[in-house]
Amino acid sequence: PRAPVAASARRRAADRWTRRAPLLPALLFAIVVTQIPFLVTIYLSTLDWNALRPGERGFVGLANYAEVLTDSRLRAALTNTVVLTAGAVVASVLLGLGIAILLDRRFPGRGIVRTLLITPFLVMPMAAALLWKHAIYNPAYGLINGVLGGSTDWVSQYPMLSVVATLVWQWTPFMMLIILAGLQSQSTEILEAARVDGAGGWQIFTRITLPYLRPYLELGALLGSIYLVQTFDAVFTITQGGPGTATTNLPYEIYLTTFRKFEYGEAAAAGVVVVIGTIVVATFALRVISSLFRMEDAR
Repeated sequence: PRAPVAASARRRAADRWTRRAPLLPALLFAIVVTQIPFLVTIYLSTLDWNALRPGERGFVGLANYAEVLTDSRLRAALTNTVVLTAGAVVASVLLGLGIAILLDRRFPGRGIVRTLLITPFLVMPMAAALLWKHAIYNPAYGLINGVLGGSTDWVSQYPMLSVVATLVWQWTPFMMLIILAGLQSQSTEILEAARVDGAGGWQIFTRITLPYLRPYLELGALLGSIYLVQTFDAVFTITQGGPGTATTNLPYEIYLTTFRKFEYGEAAAAGVVVVIGTIVVATFALRVISSLFRMEDAR
């Protein structure tokens, strides 16, 4: 009887490799494109390497990481990154929730409205930043001053708000799609039973719909945080980190460290810190996605 068992085990192993073999080229490509450069970046982060002093490159261990965590500019960039990411994510989730609730209702032309509302998310980040900087924020001919009157220089007076508003405009459709998917997967029988029991619209929303949407809200916030913490286009295009360091976030500070200070080792260390923070957020996002799959399986 051992021979059939061994043969069956070999067949199962062969079947597993048959299913996995087509994925090996993609896996190897991903390793070459992502992991090898990351390992090189970790190596560079241990060097004292300034492009203006090419012959003085040397190993300094974790000194660059200590510099990243104690440098005042980098600490300010970290604070700006948290403010920018949190502000854009919270506003996008709240607006996305409101729009998703409206689009969950039936009305003429709902499909067209959904398509139009998704459009901002399809615009390239650099193009969106240029659009907002020149067509909306410009003090001479921008849309805001044209509607409200006056000649307010929004980018100079409210730099962080200007960048956050641009990101909210672009990322609200993404949040809306995730939340709308959650609303449309909600059981209509439970909602009808609540109405029969005399529950009002606000009670149904706060006690049934909102708790049900919690995983979708968390997923949208986590995925948005992963992408927005890497924001470079809007900061570079609209404010270039200014005035002063008012909007300098970590990706833009890494750019300045690399191409203005030419401190390659320090910039690599800052990049590794950003990647580690992103991995932490991505881990929570994967857990939320797994919980959503378990919810669907339970249904």
